Amino acid sequence: MEKIRNPKDFWAGILFICLGVAAIWLGSAYTLGTAARMGPGYFPRILGILLIVLGSIVALNGVRTDGPRIPRFYWKPTFIVLGTVVIFGHIVTYLGLAISTVFLIVGASSASHEFRWKESIVIGVLLAALAVGVFIVGLHLQLPIWPVFIAAG
Repeated sequence: MEKIRNPKDFWAGILFICLGVAAIWLGSAYTLGTAARMGPGYFPRILGILLIVLGSIVALNGVRTDGPRIPRFYWKPTFIVLGTVVIFGHIVTYLGLAISTVFLIVGASSASHEFRWKESIVIGVLLAALAVGVFIVGLHLQLPIWPVFIAAG
């Protein structure tokens, strides 16, 4: 086997191939249908095939071209971001979408070494307004906008 000269591309391609195989495998439980009358398994299989093709191209590029090494993986920011998403899921029904979204954005932003409080709060408020507009007004989801103790009072 040739030497892997661009490990980032090579392993990204392998990941795409694995996801493509998983999509085909999971979609095989559903009927395929035809191009004119697509069944529920049509999209996952086509997506899987495209992921395998794309992954093969990217992985082959990782063998043929030079590229940077894979940098060290930082666990702390990963856990901070995932933790804030989990906490968001637990508090959204109690604190409402607006405050929970601000908490999510500020909390996840704190994982960056470029974190700034004021910018995070401003972006959090803007994204909270967007979330309320999309999910509450646009899609009519049954989520409270504000905390239960404020909305009930």
